[in-house]
Amino acid sequence: MKLIKTLAVTAFALCFAGAAFAADKANTLLLDLKGGQVTIELLPEKAPNHVKRIKNLANSGFYDGLKFHRVIDGFMAQTGDPLGNGTGGSDEPDLKAEFNDVSFQRGVIGMARAQNPDSANSQFFIMFAPGTFLDGQYTVWGRVTDGMNHVDKIKRGQGQNGSVSDPDTIVKMRTADKY
Repeated sequence: MKLIKTLAVTAFALCFAGAAFAADKANTLLLDLKGGQVTIELLPEKAPNHVKRIKNLANSGFYDGLKFHRVIDGFMAQTGDPLGNGTGGSDEPDLKAEFNDVSFQRGVIGMARAQNPDSANSQFFIMFAPGTFLDGQYTVWGRVTDGMNHVDKIKRGQGQNGSVSDPDTIVKMRTADKY
């Protein structure tokens, strides 16, 4: 009887672990850059609508081939604009801000926006270094958990704007369960 109980508990634990892993894959983004793959933990509990938008756009192939049009050394790399100049977005409506308590540290990913806090759409940025002055001003929706060395190799822009000539691009971006 003890063996049966042990087997039942083990089977339950394995099923639960499998379900947790599947959920993690659905909330893990794989970002392929020319230098290698970046793993991003999505934060749906912090920014549910932003995470949903990023997942939908990524899994539709929207981000594939898009440029890192604004890259400022020691600050961040920005992408997600189909026009490639910082003025474009997806065909989806803009998102309401979901400011949260996640601080802008190295590897944290935030949603870019215009002056209006509720104007985020498809553009996002990855932090090269801490930028706590952004805390509470931009929505954090994820963080790099592996491959930051590949992000560090993204071609930098010039001047204060960080505009990049002949920019690096996103090769492919999908959630791990759809990759």
